[in-house]
Amino acid sequence: MNRKLRMGMVGGGIGAFIGNVHRRADALDGQIELVAGAFSANPKRSRQSGKELYLDPNRVYGSYQEMAKEEAALPEDERIDFVTIVTPNSSHFEIASAFLEFGFNVICDKPMTFDLAQAKKLRTLVRKTGKVFALTHNYTGYPMVKEARDRVRKGRLGRILKVVTEYSQGYAVGDVENAASAKIASWRTDPSVAGASNCMGDIGTHAANLGSYITGLEIDELCAELTAFIPGRLLDDDGNVLIRYKGGAKGVLYASQISNGDENNLNIRIYGTKCSLEWHQEYPDELIVKYADKPRQIVRRGNDYNSSVAKNNTRIPFGHPEGFIEAFANIYLNAAKAIRAEVSGKKMPKELDFPNVEDGVRGMAFIDTVVKSAKSKSKWTKLVRT
Repeated sequence: MNRKLRMGMVGGGIGAFIGNVHRRADALDGQIELVAGAFSANPKRSRQSGKELYLDPNRVYGSYQEMAKEEAALPEDERIDFVTIVTPNSSHFEIASAFLEFGFNVICDKPMTFDLAQAKKLRTLVRKTGKVFALTHNYTGYPMVKEARDRVRKGRLGRILKVVTEYSQGYAVGDVENAASAKIASWRTDPSVAGASNCMGDIGTHAANLGSYITGLEIDELCAELTAFIPGRLLDDDGNVLIRYKGGAKGVLYASQISNGDENNLNIRIYGTKCSLEWHQEYPDELIVKYADKPRQIVRRGNDYNSSVAKNNTRIPFGHPEGFIEAFANIYLNAAKAIRAEVSGKKMPKELDFPNVEDGVRGMAFIDTVVKSAKSKSKWTKLVRT
């Protein structure tokens, strides 16, 4: 295929933070071009966003239903190759299903659906259609996260004993009446839109996904506590989870949006019998390797000693920081390889290094189990996602 992939977007109109992130990420490597969109549930706002993005007015739609139908009716050499969904949680399932049924590949923001039942239905549809489905758990895109994963896969940590993940923010510590706090939290604290959880659904799933991505471990059961510290808030703004992984490793996961002073403090520590690893999202170019019998090492992105997978997800030389947009772009770049193969009718690449529908089901099962555990009088709750 000697052209850019044609992308459509649902949601993410001008002024939307995550929509701008996706557009910058998909454009970074020159492999993808935004050509169509339904950027708002309000047709007038959608058209205005399309105008500001310099799109053909005929490819800017008033609803996702109209977009899916009209794009499918276009000739194959004009229609979109995939759609990106950047809307609130409650609409992910309906939008993704519509585009899959019309024959389009899908990239979707996380969490994948409103609840676990929808996630399972969507997985069935993805399997039925054979289309590519990518989920933007963007923190798996960092080169040094991929370096950490490679080291675990090669057995350099020995047997994994414990996984500690933390994702703390402080933006939601204000009262619900506080304008700045309320604007950021908005729909995320509304159960009818966000689902059963706010904090764990929004950022706790990132922490859980990161632990499983690097270690390859599956959660067996967990013990959770969820709290809404701010009066009037209907969903959790803080949570603590004890984890038992299949195979015997243990875990601790802490997610919070009321940790005053923290910005985007996602970090992970993985303890093995040979050595341990530590990575901090706010300092993404460094991977700390710790030993019991010698000084710790700091492994830095962009150097020749990094694994091939870390190098393949690195764009610029060492000493020039790469960050959030580049990690997001790696999700798009890796998903684009699969989408190119699907559109061209070719065999899928062997190594598809991007979160997929199975990760989406796993994430919704995590949220579902955390909420059940927090409400239960039992100490431990099994995680079931089949």
